[in-house]
Amino acid sequence: MNPSAKPLIDSYGRVHNNLRISVTDRCNIRCVYCMPENPEFLPRNQLLSYEEIERFVRIVVPLGIDKIRLTGGEPLVRRDLHVLVAKLAAIPGIQDIALTTNGILLAPLAQALWNAGLRRINVSLDTMDPDRFQQLTRRPGFEQVIEGILAAKAVGFEPVKVNAVTMKGCTEEDIVPLARFAREHGLEVRFIEYMPLDGGLWEREKVLFAAEIIERLTQEIGPLVPSPDQDPRAPAIDYDYVDGGGRTGMIASVSRPFCMSCNRVRLTSDGKLRNCLFSLEETDIRGLLRGGAGDEEIVRAIRESVASKWEGHEINTARFIQPERLMHSIGG
Repeated sequence: MNPSAKPLIDSYGRVHNNLRISVTDRCNIRCVYCMPENPEFLPRNQLLSYEEIERFVRIVVPLGIDKIRLTGGEPLVRRDLHVLVAKLAAIPGIQDIALTTNGILLAPLAQALWNAGLRRINVSLDTMDPDRFQQLTRRPGFEQVIEGILAAKAVGFEPVKVNAVTMKGCTEEDIVPLARFAREHGLEVRFIEYMPLDGGLWEREKVLFAAEIIERLTQEIGPLVPSPDQDPRAPAIDYDYVDGGGRTGMIASVSRPFCMSCNRVRLTSDGKLRNCLFSLEETDIRGLLRGGAGDEEIVRAIRESVASKWEGHEINTARFIQPERLMHSIGG
């Protein structure tokens, strides 16, 4: 067997098949838990080109990468994103391409993305209240997000997932309306525990734990039971409503870390490979791509990065060190 074709396995035996690619650090909203009001964005020439991203993906597919998620910033502010989707969908071995978006620009682009080969989509939406939406995002756009979600459903994306970050003292009252909206429209809402991603002081008291969310949904909508077809490597634990009214998910990064089943690596928009969302080290893939490195040299760098992956992020310990990069510049 060609050594370069061996799977990406770290020192804890975790096999990596999932690549998250940030295509831009720019965003058209300013979520309070993600980025400051006036961030410094990268010069455009520091972003990877679509051709550079395509080359990297072609290099990692023989290493076992078969799932890709495109993120940002807000990926739909990157012009002609469907062109990149088509390039990636044409690579033999890629089984799944997904997109995470805030949905503001989604409605007019949904059909082109579907035609290019995108089949799964997650839309970030933390509230069904337009005023609180503007408070959380510091921008208008609630109506466009709803329009984008419904357009994705109409085009054929199934399921359309809604990602909702929950914060104690802020979004408790949004949980049930979001769940009811999802049930009404055949969506899957996934509630995400607040994490230290904004570069500020980590405020653990803001975490609204998954158990509290499940309790509230059970009391106000109906009982939930763990879904029978769980993916042990997925970040979310899925639950089905007993009344048959759909599915919801909990991403309990703080209360129930899933680090030991992690199968993901991340490529930032400026071409840095990160083996963990909270990693303190990066591998400069862009420098290799633009410096004339051959595929084998890039493979060695990828393997070294994965091999050095730590056991877990340690959010719940005194050893936790918050990355200097903000979430919008890492990629969701």
